[in-house]
Amino acid sequence: MILIDSALRQREEDDNPISVGMIGAGYMGRGIAMQILTAVPGMRLAAVSNRTVAKAEHAYSLGGQDQVNRVSTLSQLEDSVKAGRPAVTDDPFLLCQADGIDAIIEVTGEIEFGANVIMSAIKHGKHVILMNAELDATIGPLLKQYADKQGVIYTNADGDQPGVIMNLFRYVQAIGIRPVLAGNMKGLQDPYRTPETQKAFAEMHNQEPHMVTSFADGSKISMEMAVVANATGFGVATRGMFGYRCDEVDEAKTIFDFSDYVGEGKTGGMVDYVLGAKPPGGVFVVGYQDDPTQRQYMTYYKLGDGPLYVFYNPFHICHFETPLTVARAVHFGDAAVTPVGGPVVDVITAAKRDLKAGQTLDYIGGFDTYGMAENSDICLRDQLLPMGLAKGCTLKNDLAKDQIITYADVELPKGRYCDTLRAEQTEVFS
Repeated sequence: MILIDSALRQREEDDNPISVGMIGAGYMGRGIAMQILTAVPGMRLAAVSNRTVAKAEHAYSLGGQDQVNRVSTLSQLEDSVKAGRPAVTDDPFLLCQADGIDAIIEVTGEIEFGANVIMSAIKHGKHVILMNAELDATIGPLLKQYADKQGVIYTNADGDQPGVIMNLFRYVQAIGIRPVLAGNMKGLQDPYRTPETQKAFAEMHNQEPHMVTSFADGSKISMEMAVVANATGFGVATRGMFGYRCDEVDEAKTIFDFSDYVGEGKTGGMVDYVLGAKPPGGVFVVGYQDDPTQRQYMTYYKLGDGPLYVFYNPFHICHFETPLTVARAVHFGDAAVTPVGGPVVDVITAAKRDLKAGQTLDYIGGFDTYGMAENSDICLRDQLLPMGLAKGCTLKNDLAKDQIITYADVELPKGRYCDTLRAEQTEVFS
């Protein structure tokens, strides 16, 4: 980050700012807009697209920018960008196509919509920064491959848990300690929460009920840890992860079983999470270092006797750090979180309640389903339905509460682009 702030200040002095287009002006989008407009030198929020244009305008106003152009054509947008006048539109593909925009931040949480937009952005040579773990967990490895072919960066964002975990993971690696667990921390896990049970909390924090439900029912953390798994090559040690409850995050080095990953000749690791640990809202990495001399130093530094050590970051402050990811991508060609190859972990779909044949499944964080992390080879072998593709599927059979849903259980919506890309991903990496 020290390098990033210096690079951004230099770009400001050189009058060579990074030009950003943002798609989505919801809760996180508004925060990102305000951050870029008020706190980030060397970067300009050139345009914002949102289905409701007034919300895009509101995102600008939060950053003190009340003079914006409403545009509806590519030439209007490019003229606005060239003139340095912020623009808003309801057509996201204009941002993907426009000359003068270096990077696209996608912050909708939508999968079918996001797939179309991100592929367009990549095709037109834009770096892509996702605040959309749902999309990344579903078809991220394929999107990364397309981005590589176009010579652009495809990455999830700093600030959100996957980005903070990967920054910590890379730090631990860089000091010569081998990560064996990449971990998340949360306070609540109840797969049967619904938008109704979470309505009051959502209203209190000005969020959508289905979004906070996805936090509570485990779907969101499953998506996030699938993103981390695909970026590290680590799998899950059990379906749904263990999610052990503990008082302090340092207990992670003793409550998880690392026997498959530590010892002579052993490699790899797992992704997982802990419940209720202090400090709340953070992330952690468990690292392994068995050199006797280095362990003496670690004891002296009060990190314990080893050979397992817990490193943690006590917070994640999503929108504050997202612009840093943009700078990493555009200025340094560095991705915060990106798949290292084919899918390692997927998020499968489980019935949140008894479901009936003929029923159309609702959205992530809804009333019908919840997500669980599972290793991708098992998902492929058993033809398990990815949570990212469940919305809009019609059930062929009655399903019992907690039953895992397979492709054979559903009729996919016709003509969805995300299904085409998912099938292509399976073919490319199988």
